[in-house]
Amino acid sequence: MKIFWFIPTHGDSRYLGTSKGARTVDHSYMKQIAIAADQLGYEGVLIPTGRSCEDPWISAASLIDATTRLKFLVALRPGVTTPALAARMAATFDRLSGGRVLLNLVTGGDEQELQGDGVYEDHATRYKTAAEYLTIWREILRRSHEGEDFSFHGESLSVDHAKLLYPPIQKPYPPLWFGGSSEDAIALAADQVDTYLSWGEPPAAVKEKIQRVKDAAAAKGRRLNYGIRLHVIVRETAQQAWQAAEELIQYIDDDTIAIAQQKFKQMDSVGQRRMAELHNGDRSKLEVSPNLWAGVGLVRGGAGTALVGDPATVAARIQEYADLGIDTFIFSGYPHLEEAIRFAELVFPLLPLTLQEKLSQPHLTGPFGEIVANNYTPPKTTVTAEVVSETT
Repeated sequence: MKIFWFIPTHGDSRYLGTSKGARTVDHSYMKQIAIAADQLGYEGVLIPTGRSCEDPWISAASLIDATTRLKFLVALRPGVTTPALAARMAATFDRLSGGRVLLNLVTGGDEQELQGDGVYEDHATRYKTAAEYLTIWREILRRSHEGEDFSFHGESLSVDHAKLLYPPIQKPYPPLWFGGSSEDAIALAADQVDTYLSWGEPPAAVKEKIQRVKDAAAAKGRRLNYGIRLHVIVRETAQQAWQAAEELIQYIDDDTIAIAQQKFKQMDSVGQRRMAELHNGDRSKLEVSPNLWAGVGLVRGGAGTALVGDPATVAARIQEYADLGIDTFIFSGYPHLEEAIRFAELVFPLLPLTLQEKLSQPHLTGPFGEIVANNYTPPKTTVTAEVVSETT
């Protein structure tokens, strides 16, 4: 099991859909979150992409030197960059970070935004282009280890004697991630990517989707890894967690929800449609599965659901998804700095023992916690994996 966090380059707040409680996301703040995630033991961080965000590559690269182990999941954008340039960027990032870059293919779903970036392809054509893009990108990186070049002529993209002189550290190339719910997306995932990423739908829907991807990959003689993207609202008691969920959306008005939902309906993303259909903008239908709350998706595009509950319950829900074959979880919470710390403190000790050992910092010794009365050291708390199994 791998646990990732999120760098909110599109902004951060204590409340959704309002400027109340909002904070500026500058380099100092991004660095605070990255350092916290690195020191707490998160596997990596997802950097979002789109015109509402700071550039993911520059943002992530600026955080290399502030971290030591943290991996950066950054976007590959067919049509926005050329595959040869993206291959050089990936190799450079991988080399400068010591092998800590992961690539997330993003084809886009907002036609207006895509046209602003100079991309005028429809949904099906974008996926055909993406397949050619990945073929070129992967082969340039793969062949760089042997000093070979690569030529390719497709319907949309072509290269002749493309060559990369500085190969990446990770072989044959930094791992490819991708999420998409359409038939075109699943076919592309089965053929070319390494990790398939789902948004946080109810477990039954995620199980069905993963099985479709597994079957498509098996037909091509491939096996993929699987991840899920969720928000999380965890507190020491369930009552506190649900109260925090309600507080997160307490300042959103109906007009703002209507504007957001109308925009989402205009997108050609099947995944976005599935997210919106979980609640259809109805505040009274936000718990779409036990402890799975869709309130974030009232105004936020992309991942719109959160796990809500006390630590044991959240850990049990994580295990429920893990039992479906998911081994990577990308979480976020508002505000992202405080919630990264809270989630690590409350939930990490309840995750599988192998992950607990990985998360621990072996070079640090006690005492742990504040020493009482200048003499008494609080005993170290040990939590075993049985906590999860007892609550599932």
